[in-house]
Amino acid sequence: MFTAETIIAHARETIGTPFAHQGRLCGIALDCAGVAAYVAKCLGVEFNEWPGYGRIPHQGLLESVMDEQPCLDRVYNQQPGDILLMKFTGEPQHLAIYAGETIIHAYETIGKVVEHRLDAVWLSRIVRTYRFKGIA
Repeated sequence: MFTAETIIAHARETIGTPFAHQGRLCGIALDCAGVAAYVAKCLGVEFNEWPGYGRIPHQGLLESVMDEQPCLDRVYNQQPGDILLMKFTGEPQHLAIYAGETIIHAYETIGKVVEHRLDAVWLSRIVRTYRFKGIA
């Protein structure tokens, strides 16, 4: 068992890590899926990787991969510690950790992992919400 605070603390460990597509090393290089994979690894839960994905997922790839994660359940409300599946345009293509009033994510436009306010624009991008199984 672990708490939302534990999930958020692990996500915050990634803040400042440079963005790199398919990056998986905290402090060296992460993408948005890399942040989620890092948190799962820290929690000691199974998180299935999908190597070789494109910069912009298509044909529902990211949503499908998230639906098949053994450590996650799809939920219909957001609670701190959840993973948010988001879209900018078209299909879902981005992940963020929900920290209450803020989100933590590897943001290519900024060039690193950041934490910032979850404003109306970011709220409008949320497509699905996933929760780690075993959260207390």
